[in-house]
Amino acid sequence: MSAPPTVRLLLADDHPVVRAGLRAVLDTEPDFAVVAEAATAEEAVLRSAGGGVDVVLMDLQFGAGLLHGSEATAQISALPDGPRVLVLTTYDSDADILAAVEAGAAGYLLKDAPPEELAAAVRTASSGGSALAPAVAHRLMHRMRAPAAALTKRELEVLQLVGDGLSNLQISKRLFLSQATVKSHLVHIYAKLGVDSRTAAVAAATARHLIRR
Repeated sequence: MSAPPTVRLLLADDHPVVRAGLRAVLDTEPDFAVVAEAATAEEAVLRSAGGGVDVVLMDLQFGAGLLHGSEATAQISALPDGPRVLVLTTYDSDADILAAVEAGAAGYLLKDAPPEELAAAVRTASSGGSALAPAVAHRLMHRMRAPAAALTKRELEVLQLVGDGLSNLQISKRLFLSQATVKSHLVHIYAKLGVDSRTAAVAAATARHLIRR
């Protein structure tokens, strides 16, 4: 029986200790080879464009002012014959999950996933399938079952920025929207969450894991 083909991996995370830990776990799998590492999402995109990578393990946050993991995922997914992207993060909010899935991620795992789950997800992604952490799959199913009450991707983006402390003017500039559109989104957000203020909306959304803490 022939050996399974080697899956070539790129580890994209801004913490050297995390990359070292991932490499130690993945190196125990006989059909895996960590061929590159990236400390920024920009570097991950460049290395992916260079070829020689089958699956990118992508974190989402790389520091203020740097390319977000979801944005890098979209760029990598758009590459001709580019690698598959498996998001591996600590964030389980609807805002992060939807952004990654819409960007083309082949999977979404949390960093506390056991090694066997991580290995299985890598193999699934490399073979063209989708791999979601159980908690992530549950959240997506919940959104599908109650679409009218679920915040849209844009509403989640607006609310995440409210939670980050941005004003309506700052949000409009960040998302290239008019202030009237931002206010309209907030009206819909308040109605869906059953609240009447920015503070209450952020509190409710955080409690429900809709946005990142």
